[in-house]
Amino acid sequence: MRLDLLLARAAQRLLDAGSPSARLDAEVLLCHVLGVDRTWLYTWGDREADAEAEARFEALLAEREAGHPVAHLTGEREFWGLRFATSAATLIPRPDTETLVEAALAVAGESGRLLDLGTGTGAVALAFASERPGWRVTGVDLRAEAVALARGNAARLAIDSARFFVSDWFAAVEDNGGERFELIVSNPPYIADDDPHLARGDVRFEPRSALVAADEGMADLRHLVVEALAYLTPDGWLMLEHGAGQAAAVRAALSEAGYREVDSRRDLGGHERVSLGRR
Repeated sequence: MRLDLLLARAAQRLLDAGSPSARLDAEVLLCHVLGVDRTWLYTWGDREADAEAEARFEALLAEREAGHPVAHLTGEREFWGLRFATSAATLIPRPDTETLVEAALAVAGESGRLLDLGTGTGAVALAFASERPGWRVTGVDLRAEAVALARGNAARLAIDSARFFVSDWFAAVEDNGGERFELIVSNPPYIADDDPHLARGDVRFEPRSALVAADEGMADLRHLVVEALAYLTPDGWLMLEHGAGQAAAVRAALSEAGYREVDSRRDLGGHERVSLGRR
């Protein structure tokens, strides 16, 4: 079958299956199978797909129809213009999280130390490091699989200013000499355990431990607000990603803990997505 016809048929199947980005999903999966980019796909859409490629594409389509995330099917996701390997052991990097990178870069000079708590794929840490090569960047995660993935992404992107190790929040940071940081950032679990979104979309296939927090999603956010004070340099910044309806509560927690210049930043959809404060 011609590639353009194969793509149109696939997009309709995914639309019928309820994908919110059916055409894009189909394009990404077909590009992955063929080893080409989307420009090539549109330039050479009149070419015929061989039987092997068509069969591989069909298998991926069936998994996407069942709800499996595209990032898990292709094994990668773009974030901050960089390509990150992904796996079911971590959250999939999302565009809204770029707000956290933007906020960090806005206050970062040419050198310093940044700590990324719950680093996952290493996307936030490595995106920041790609823009600030003079900074020493540390990423930690409770899961060894995530740390291995982040280290692999650093190697793929040839970023040698970032290190990653296993830690339950700050526990291993203290074991490694109790280093202090000008910037601490985190995209922690912040979804309530009864949130209906947990039964929809890609999050069904992501680790629940990276999504759900007690106290209606606020437990880890409040924990980090308090604990980070001991690891920030004087005038250091704490920046936390959170849910669209949690900004006021996070700002209140920051203010109550004694942070100053407390504020929030909006994501691409206009929602308050990141809140921050200065020690």
